[in-house]
Amino acid sequence: MRIAIDAMGGDYGPRATVPGAALALAQRPEVSVTLYGRRHLLDVELSRLPVSLAHVRARINLVEAGDSLPAGMTPSRLLRDAPFGSLHASLVALRNDEASACVSGEHTGAIMALARRDVGMLDSVARPAISAAIPTASNRPCYMLDLGANVDARPEHLVDFAFMGAAMVRLVDGVCLPRVGLLNVGTESGRGERRVREADALLRGVDHTHFEYIGYVEGDALFAGTTDVAVCDGMVGNIALKSSEGLARMLAMRLQTGFKTGLYARMAGRLAAPVLRRFLQELNPVRYNGASFLGLRATVIKSHGGAQAEGFAYAVRRAVDEAAMNLPHRLMS
Repeated sequence: MRIAIDAMGGDYGPRATVPGAALALAQRPEVSVTLYGRRHLLDVELSRLPVSLAHVRARINLVEAGDSLPAGMTPSRLLRDAPFGSLHASLVALRNDEASACVSGEHTGAIMALARRDVGMLDSVARPAISAAIPTASNRPCYMLDLGANVDARPEHLVDFAFMGAAMVRLVDGVCLPRVGLLNVGTESGRGERRVREADALLRGVDHTHFEYIGYVEGDALFAGTTDVAVCDGMVGNIALKSSEGLARMLAMRLQTGFKTGLYARMAGRLAAPVLRRFLQELNPVRYNGASFLGLRATVIKSHGGAQAEGFAYAVRRAVDEAAMNLPHRLMS
């Protein structure tokens, strides 16, 4: 299996994508990657790989493909006159079956606009959606969608998101009957804006053979472990996700600071260190990096723009897993 990687995208560009791809390859011996970008910059980062990753070099191919996209370009301008760059090259490789999946750290609007044009949509899906996992109190994550692709989603789009999210959870996590909830400002009937109420009525009337519709869920329920799929429009989902990431970072900082405030706190910190490390690791947003663009004809994964090598490696592994199970074409089957 070969993965196409936009090596110039994201805040760190090749400094994150090259070692991140190498870390992923070290754990997936059946996979190879093609890095698209400025070859001289990619060569520099390859030369900096540690000796422990030298064995993966033979599975990394480089293709000269231009730079990252100019900052501030709107999706409409991107489609009209964006320069040929690393993102476009990696998506074209995916379209031409030269790769099984694509990973990029570019901004959401750019990936969505170019992927819809260069890769195409599934015939049965009206709007694509971005989905990512968030940790919960149980051992099962909660998948939220949409996370930014559609800020103006209509009720029927929210229904499509429910079906796609449930299908993904069945395939990826093996949950036979995923619990699907509609994110809202309250759980009582009649609450929320009109499109949410209309989506609720539609979801109550569909065939529930493949998922359990549990109705409205509020924001605090996302982390309780009682919901497998939380459906919302892109603005609500993006705000909820970014808020949870910020909260996780704040908790980690407060805990680490708290165990350094005095002699007894430092002693307690040493005793609690194994539990604290495990707790911080579970909360670390890096572990959940890699958002899926559902509804496209092939697997496209967005890495967080601020992800460094470790986080980017998670996104690559996510792409490998989804491509291996042919997720895009099984979503609406």
